[in-house]
Amino acid sequence: MKRTFIDTGVLIAAARGQNDVAIRAMAILDDPNREFASSIFVKLEVLPKAIYNQKTSEAAFYQAFFDAVTHWAKAEESLIANAFQEACQLGLSAIDALHVAAPLSVSAEELITTEKPSKPIHRVTKIKVISIALNES
Repeated sequence: MKRTFIDTGVLIAAARGQNDVAIRAMAILDDPNREFASSIFVKLEVLPKAIYNQKTSEAAFYQAFFDAVTHWAKAEESLIANAFQEACQLGLSAIDALHVAAPLSVSAEELITTEKPSKPIHRVTKIKVISIALNES
């Protein structure tokens, strides 16, 4: 089983989309050879807004994903310190730094994102970062 950390963009694409990125996202989420890792940071990015805006099916989709997560990164001081270090070294945004530190803390093999290859998250070398974004500029 491949331990995979899913970035929020992948979840949003799968929940909302009908385009090629959404199809790629669903293929990853449906892959029986993966086990998923996540964090409260991902949950905080997607679930509250869906609930607040009464997008019941979208919220249910996210909740089903979180219910299937087998490896949860703990929002501990060491994770946040590692995120800060990655952000300083690589020029990452705060949330991207947390999304890098979280999978590292649970020994995930890969981080799947919708961020295009030109974005700073692709500077990360401590974990394999895979983009399912279309090759548009």
